Amino acid sequence: MNVAFLSIGSNIGDRLDHLTEAVRALHQNEKTTVTVISSIYETAPVGYTDQADFLNLVVKIETELDPFALLELCQQIEQELGRERIIRWGPRTVDLDILLYNNDNIEAENLTIPHPRMYERAFVLVPLIDVASDFIHPKTGRQLLDEVADQADGSVRLWKTIEGVQAFLRKEK
Repeated sequence: MNVAFLSIGSNIGDRLDHLTEAVRALHQNEKTTVTVISSIYETAPVGYTDQADFLNLVVKIETELDPFALLELCQQIEQELGRERIIRWGPRTVDLDILLYNNDNIEAENLTIPHPRMYERAFVLVPLIDVASDFIHPKTGRQLLDEVADQADGSVRLWKTIEGVQAFLRKEK
């Protein structure tokens, strides 16, 4: 069984509903199980800043899918939830990014793991600590907590504490 960490964000419409539906779609897939979910954080947009704030979380999953099939699943979920790719880093109903897949280093045309900008983004690192505080980056050898300390700027605000995957899916249904 493979272990992966995914970042999920939303800033259009019912942001919480989009996050919930994305987690539900992952969890209901026969080859993927969401095992841990972070709290939800609210953050200002990065890159293209003329848009609403995001809600972000990170999930840890176990999956039988290879990384490319997992990417396809993530993109399928985005499409099903109305994702449109109009402006780079622009508003979106939902965005799913594969951050880590086992301890693999993958550099392909359509997929790079670990996620190439993961350590530049506090909105990814803070929720990732919730689910993988002891993680050590396979390329840099740095601990996640060190990376977050480098990015700590107060831009990531706790929005809602989550008490487990089943409670999140049941409560928000």
